Amino acid sequence: MKVLAAMSGGVDSAVAAARAVAAGHDVTGVHLALSKSPQSHRSGARGCCTVEDARDARRAADVLGIPFYVWDLAERFDADVVDDFVAEYAAGRTPNPCLRCNERIKFAAVLDKALALGFDAVCTGHYARLIDAPTGRELHRAVDPGKDQSYVLGVLTVQQLAHAMFPLGDTAKAQVRVEAAARGLQVADKPDSHDICFIADGDTAGFLRNRLLSEHAGSGDGAGDGMSGEIVDVEGNRVGAHEGVFGFTVGQRKGLRIGTPAPDGRPRYVLDVSPVTRTVTVGSAADLDVRAMTGVRPRWCAEPPAGRVECLVQLRAHGDPLPAVVRLVDADTLDVELLSAARGVAPGQAVVVYDGTRVVGSATIDRTRR
Repeated sequence: MKVLAAMSGGVDSAVAAARAVAAGHDVTGVHLALSKSPQSHRSGARGCCTVEDARDARRAADVLGIPFYVWDLAERFDADVVDDFVAEYAAGRTPNPCLRCNERIKFAAVLDKALALGFDAVCTGHYARLIDAPTGRELHRAVDPGKDQSYVLGVLTVQQLAHAMFPLGDTAKAQVRVEAAARGLQVADKPDSHDICFIADGDTAGFLRNRLLSEHAGSGDGAGDGMSGEIVDVEGNRVGAHEGVFGFTVGQRKGLRIGTPAPDGRPRYVLDVSPVTRTVTVGSAADLDVRAMTGVRPRWCAEPPAGRVECLVQLRAHGDPLPAVVRLVDADTLDVELLSAARGVAPGQAVVVYDGTRVVGSATIDRTRR
């Protein structure tokens, strides 16, 4: 097969490309330039998409003896991922940009271009397994539970899975590093990126503030107008102030800067974020319990559920699977009932549905119910 290997400059994508070459495929490497202003160097595990990453990807391609190109997708990434991230936080929701990138960039823009150029598949270093079953190709969890990335791939469709390759799904991360060293890849010991790739310094609140301030400055509202507001308890009593709802997400405990302690002396957590009233509501840990939620814009890796179906759902990229009952209300709405309460579930997050280890599909959480 003709395979396009997406090479980020990290160890995982390099070994994935190497395995595709070893399997006898005709492989071409491509590095996605996603930043409009890439930094010269990384700082430890902060961010990615730097000039250094592009060079590391090119060196890995040279070792493998495959053609290598850089595709500039910075404008589309900014529009489809970064702008969406900012808009979601401004609306009081908590998005997952990695999931959105997989949906709109790696397996939409990149896959579409690859197929148009005559490639058969796109290969990435994601930790997930693809199994060819009699009923079609299935997406499953990786064997390494600590590295499993099936959650952020839950947005892929059956058609996209047919043209995907995830060579690392059956391997533990430690073995991947050993293999990289054995193959002479200089990225064998390179740190993983654990942060939002377009926020290299890790200051998400600062990044959002700068983006939203620039938007307000152009709206005639003034730099600070329309952003500050009150922090209130569940009875509506004012307990503090904030400089913008974008700095808060449901379940947050740190950084609330509440002057008066709770009557019971226990910590308080963010329960709700309302951009319309500029209000952040806080309460006890017990107030965070959620037993049901409504998901919108579902995407399916397999046949959608028919009727009420018992399954497992995952609510965070590194969360534990929870038993649940799901029901497809209509083509655009998924109802999820948890069999045990979950805490800190925020609108904007994804709920990913599993049948055992198999990914069935996903939806974006629109609202929750206690």
